Amino acid sequence: MSGAHWLALTTVSGVGGVTARKLIERFGDVESIFAASVAELSEIPRVTTLMAQQILAAPIDQLENELLSLSDEGIDLLTWDDVRFPTRVRPLPDAPMVLFMRGVIKRADDHAVAIVGTREPSQSAIEVATTIGRELAARGLTIVSGLALGIDTAGHRGAIETGRTIAVLGSGIRFIHPRENVELAEDISGCGAVLSELHPNTPPKGQNLMARDRIISGLSRAVIVIEAGEKSGSLDTAAKAIKQGRWVYAVPGSAGTDQLIAGGARVIHPAALDFDALAAEVSQAATHPTPPTPQQASLW
Repeated sequence: MSGAHWLALTTVSGVGGVTARKLIERFGDVESIFAASVAELSEIPRVTTLMAQQILAAPIDQLENELLSLSDEGIDLLTWDDVRFPTRVRPLPDAPMVLFMRGVIKRADDHAVAIVGTREPSQSAIEVATTIGRELAARGLTIVSGLALGIDTAGHRGAIETGRTIAVLGSGIRFIHPRENVELAEDISGCGAVLSELHPNTPPKGQNLMARDRIISGLSRAVIVIEAGEKSGSLDTAAKAIKQGRWVYAVPGSAGTDQLIAGGARVIHPAALDFDALAAEVSQAATHPTPPTPQQASLW
């Protein structure tokens, strides 16, 4: 019943990825955490007596039944000890302990690139996002985005035409947001996966939409920002990508992307883009503390 134990940990306020790792290191596995005493749990840094009591009071049987119900709906629970859990996300310090999933994660999804941008793009930016999504997916890269309107939607739709795509939600997996993309989410689950770290019934909130950015970038070897404003959420995704050692690419011509380029993001010129070169570079990219700079090998 380890899935229920992992889910139980997520319900305890104050237990995040850092604390969960310390608990696993101390007790060996997730089930053993729930066999410990309040005193033993309280020895772990950041675990208060109240938190320890909440852990031991978790309704494991109830949560197990909930997981069975989710399974009947085609919703899987991925945890750190599940071989299906995304390999690039698990090592992150703030990795989610669980991911709810519709669809399938494959080993090939380790070669992924995120496409993000504004929710109110120009028509030319929509065309660029769709083309890049389609062409990179055709070359074996999985396209990751956040299912938002605008650039996210265009990147997903392009990928669906030729390959795989993954959507990361800022809401529960039963609460697809925006509602306009319910059908798109269904299509994505058929050629990739829809993921959320949140309980399936969780409505969208600003803080959750921001939090999912670290998962979008974490799943990916690189992040491509197509079009963005000065305060776009896409810049948050780019910032998280840089912190995680992922590479950032940007299409010039908008305030947000020009800002990224000024900061060292690689420039992509859509009109003369060599998709084979870009796909090869992203596929071979290893986690690295410094993103590529415009002085590196040309992609056009």
